[in-house]
Amino acid sequence: MTIMNTTNLPRGSVTILTWLFRNHIWIFLGLVVLTFSLASPFFLTVNNISNVLTQGAFIGILAVGMTMVMIDGEIDLSVGATLALATALAIGLQGQVGIWPAVFFSLLSGAALGFLNGAITAYSGIHSFIVTLGALIGIRGLVFIYTGEDALMVQDFSYTEYAEIYLGPVSVTALIFFILALFFQWVLSSTRHGRETFAIGDNIEAAHDAGINIKRHKIINFTICGTMAAVAGILLSMRLGTAEPNAGKVWELWTIIAVVLGGTRLTGGFGSMWKTIGGVMTLAVLRNGLRLLNTPNYVELMVMGAVLILALLLDRFLAHKTEAR
Repeated sequence: MTIMNTTNLPRGSVTILTWLFRNHIWIFLGLVVLTFSLASPFFLTVNNISNVLTQGAFIGILAVGMTMVMIDGEIDLSVGATLALATALAIGLQGQVGIWPAVFFSLLSGAALGFLNGAITAYSGIHSFIVTLGALIGIRGLVFIYTGEDALMVQDFSYTEYAEIYLGPVSVTALIFFILALFFQWVLSSTRHGRETFAIGDNIEAAHDAGINIKRHKIINFTICGTMAAVAGILLSMRLGTAEPNAGKVWELWTIIAVVLGGTRLTGGFGSMWKTIGGVMTLAVLRNGLRLLNTPNYVELMVMGAVLILALLLDRFLAHKTEAR
């Protein structure tokens, strides 16, 4: 296998090439932005970029939690349903307990469901794919029961005003996404929990032999994932002012696509929030750009599927390159 020869390049060039090699998603994002900038005069406007950041932030917050779980070598298919339950509780409980207690209970529901997913996965030995697939179905049914199969409308419209807070062109939703992503990047890179996350995903037997409490660790990461789903649900309810039982439907798939686009491996042991941000923004730009070009929905789905397959192939190629070094 031919390996890139960097011995004759200046040191600074080698550093840049190495960074680009390891963070290829940012190159792809740049190419996608350039393509849509040339294809549509409406793409590179302040309003549209602001919309891209906001629309991407909901999947982005889900992706933050999913990244933690996937680096562990697990997966959570219930994040979309958990988001839907959080939106329903955040709006549905306001008439009984008020806005902020409702938000607290909504957040608590996400953490509790994540904890339950993690506990069942850790102690039963059943793969998280099956556990969270069952959770997806059960939680979605619970949402339909709670809402009576109808959309819930916010009663106090001051609740929706929080979603209208902007820092320049950046909405509070996008700002929260970036803050959460940066915080958990610090967790992954600078804490014992982060190091153990990579260790478990890379080699669970070696992690066990090293004395890592794998069950407790996985429960923590699933709890983080459920909490992130609730955060996304609360922010979505603020933005829309409604809670629909079908909210977040198939968002777990978009989330997984975004995380994999960012280079986090389904087998675990490799990934970062920096790359997840790149994957989320690439997905958001693709969806926004295709809609600006009035692309039919089925074509959008075909493009997204092709992008995911290409991302997996590129990830495998770069993994082989890394192993050969």
